[in-house]
Amino acid sequence: MKIRLRLLALLVSAWCGGLAAQGYPSKAVQIVVPYPAGGYYDVIARIVGPKLSRALGQPVVVENRVGANAIIGTEYTAKAAPDGYTIMVGGIGPHAINVSLYKSLPYDPVRDFVPIIHVAVQPLILVVNPKFEANSLKDLIALARSRPGQLSYASNGSGSTPHLAGEMFDSMAGVKLNHVPFKGSAPAVMSALAGHTDLLFGTASDVLQQVKGGKLRALAVTGMHRIPALPEVPTISEAGIPNYEAVAWFSFFAPGGTPRDIVARLNSEIGKILDMPDVREKLSSEGTVQIMGGAPEVLGDFQKSEIAKWAKIVKESGARAD
Repeated sequence: MKIRLRLLALLVSAWCGGLAAQGYPSKAVQIVVPYPAGGYYDVIARIVGPKLSRALGQPVVVENRVGANAIIGTEYTAKAAPDGYTIMVGGIGPHAINVSLYKSLPYDPVRDFVPIIHVAVQPLILVVNPKFEANSLKDLIALARSRPGQLSYASNGSGSTPHLAGEMFDSMAGVKLNHVPFKGSAPAVMSALAGHTDLLFGTASDVLQQVKGGKLRALAVTGMHRIPALPEVPTISEAGIPNYEAVAWFSFFAPGGTPRDIVARLNSEIGKILDMPDVREKLSSEGTVQIMGGAPEVLGDFQKSEIAKWAKIVKESGARAD
């Protein structure tokens, strides 16, 4: 009897989900951004939002729910009704690193979410002050090995992607750099510009113009591919640390339990938007960002691989959230 009731419940759930998908959307869709306005997460939402509104025939409203290293907005989305009317721009922090960085989270990044679509990947650029004596990655590694713990690198906070990129560099290069955390990317970049810290793993959008202006010198790129804006700068993998890759990534997620038909509709519509030339140009200024796209399952597999990858780095480094 219990088995029959369970089967009946599953059938009813599937039937209701199908009805919900057929009538979707019938009201405004909310895109939650767990970071402040102006950052890349926010940029994605505000570029995609208006075009998604036209595609769905309903308003799409962007809401910044900021705080606690993206936990507030991510928890809000996780606990929202799984009906396709609340989705979020997530990524490496809230959906891969935080689960290892915090002793406990009010959400599970896999169980409590359904992947919609992978949007973009942005590499970091390893930069130094122009007065710094290392002119290449090889020089830097040799210098770091001769001065263990003496060379410093800035980051925008303990547990941030730039911090963990540095920890991965330490591990794979066999060196020990001194981590200096700041409250945000702006003061970290300023520290490198002033020469107060020796180097910085900075996001391309934060340091590209300083590199082009000669105020910082780029030694390598942390992705697996060179970026068009700096074609002469090698990847870290090319320059001496094979298989090194540390990139920021950004994606759309829905609350766990959102019907497959609705997820498929959102995946299709956002995928079309990401293929638009004007969108690609806005999201990837000077080729610093790789636009991804693809099926929800592709994002799901990638997310799980990132969780495992960064869990290892967090454990080895002993990193904890500020």
